[in-house]
Amino acid sequence: MVFMGKENDGARTPSDAERRGLHRLMLKLPSVRGRLQLIGEKSESLGSLCEAYEDASSTLDRLRSSAGDMNHAMVHEYEIVCAEIEADVIKYCRERGGGVLE
Repeated sequence: MVFMGKENDGARTPSDAERRGLHRLMLKLPSVRGRLQLIGEKSESLGSLCEAYEDASSTLDRLRSSAGDMNHAMVHEYEIVCAEIEADVIKYCRERGGGVLE
């Protein structure tokens, strides 16, 4: 699920959702935190993943805080989506970091 986009020279302006997603990912994935700090706001591809992660994780938070068992299936689905995005981010960082993680 890695989105292939253009990388640029750092002149891009990330959206608020991208920034929030980036911060969530840095908290969730300490093994790639340093790499995320270096490339997080420069990479359009990573920005897309961060934005998707913000959307999925904020939806997951809302579902978890809602009362009732009716949300159980949706919670499980969004947990999977978040885990897949996390795996994609780790893969992205490894590919751009020569396999060395901070």
